[in-house]
Amino acid sequence: MDHTAEPPRARSRASGAGSAPAARPSEAPDAHSAERNRLLRGLPAEAYAGLLPHLEAVEIRAGQVLWQPDGPLHAVYFPRTVVCSVLTPLKDEMPVESATIGFEGMVGVPVVLGAPTTHSQAIGQIAGAAARVDAARFRDWLAQADGALTLLLRYAQVLLEQTAQSVACNRKHAMEERCARWLLATRDRCGADHFMLTHEFLAAMLGVRRASVTVAAGMLQQAGLITYRRGRVTILDGERLEDASCECYRVVSAQHERLLG
Repeated sequence: MDHTAEPPRARSRASGAGSAPAARPSEAPDAHSAERNRLLRGLPAEAYAGLLPHLEAVEIRAGQVLWQPDGPLHAVYFPRTVVCSVLTPLKDEMPVESATIGFEGMVGVPVVLGAPTTHSQAIGQIAGAAARVDAARFRDWLAQADGALTLLLRYAQVLLEQTAQSVACNRKHAMEERCARWLLATRDRCGADHFMLTHEFLAAMLGVRRASVTVAAGMLQQAGLITYRRGRVTILDGERLEDASCECYRVVSAQHERLLG
């Protein structure tokens, strides 16, 4: 799969070419309580109301590039049903996934930290919906939104710990354990036990050859933990799949619960 050929391009469901229309005061509380993205829903009510007019509803495709390594960060994304991957590029190898992000978080933490660029790459992993915010507007909002920065910095710490755990996991744990962990993390972030996934894509995410993923997925399928047919994965037994995973899945989940609830 070519992760560098396509520039960021999401199909907007908002009317017109500009930002979403401003919400009436009565709309903000309803939108806040119904917000699919948990990080947005965790914002103080006034902070969310201030951001709401700038949340642009977009659809992101699997494999779609949201930003390129070392390129400018034009927008941040709050996944609602899409699952995204942050990849670490390598000079002579395929990039390796360092973080998986779904409706629990945001894609664009470097913007929160004040960075105009990042060496990572972000792509859509499983197609779905997100809220997009122009990076400049987001920075302006963040500078005046009471309580927002504390929450987003806590999330940045969660993402940092997920990335650090991935480094150790990729170095030390068996392929079938890593595969189980990745499937569980993706399930949690798309909120479903079934999702579309090719062996080629999973191999790219784990930084291994396709044949290695085929063997690992085959072992999980023979054990009755998953089924895999025509690019569609179904998790049959989440508890046993968690037992088959390395401890990294529980560590990352516990850190998220501890810092964000």
